[in-house]
Amino acid sequence: MDTKDRILIVDDDPEIRRLLVDYLAKNGFEAYAAKDGREMWQGLERHAIDLVVLDLMLPDTDGLTLCRDLRARSNMPVLMLTARGEEADRIVGIEMGADDYLVKPFSPRELLARIKSILRRTRALPPNLRPESQRCLAFAGWRLDTATRALTAPDGVVVPLSGGEFRLLRILLEHPNRVLNRDQLVELIHGREAEPYDRAIDVQVSRLRQRLRDEGREPQLIQTVRGEGYVLAASVEGRASCD
Repeated sequence: MDTKDRILIVDDDPEIRRLLVDYLAKNGFEAYAAKDGREMWQGLERHAIDLVVLDLMLPDTDGLTLCRDLRARSNMPVLMLTARGEEADRIVGIEMGADDYLVKPFSPRELLARIKSILRRTRALPPNLRPESQRCLAFAGWRLDTATRALTAPDGVVVPLSGGEFRLLRILLEHPNRVLNRDQLVELIHGREAEPYDRAIDVQVSRLRQRLRDEGREPQLIQTVRGEGYVLAASVEGRASCD
């Protein structure tokens, strides 16, 4: 039985596509390539893709738009590639729903490590949660189903979450009433050290606050501890189901 993960490389540079497809194939993946958005959608229809590596600059539709459209349809992990290292590009990528980003030029070895890390994070449940007994995490009237990733508001409305927002919320729920600094959150969410001046985690916190209707001048659920980090100020109860 074939259990290889399938990766779709979307980049308009034929040399990069060929290099990455060959490298990933040699390292146990099934890799496919697309040169633009049209071929990306075709590849997603033809193959059961597990993760998309998506270049920011493409000839037809830009990578940010494609990432946003892909995120609206599914929770498939997305690793964004950018030729520029500006913080604004990375933050916008996270805002559109990318799970992580990598700045060109990069080594295939680093890309491989990022892909493995994203897939591992996407599939892993918190180590302190047993699916059979604590599938649902309830807090402040909200409910998070860790299996389906459905977040349900106190009024019963189901709120959509991107992959990054789900992981951030899950981590905060694992550590209620405990301050986590930015470096800790980046490491827990992305599986890597925070880069200097990287404010992408602040963007993710802001987006998650919007999802939780916690956007006032002084948020009550996800509170900012000045000079230290963020804390989920709520009790969390594990339940067998969210019904």
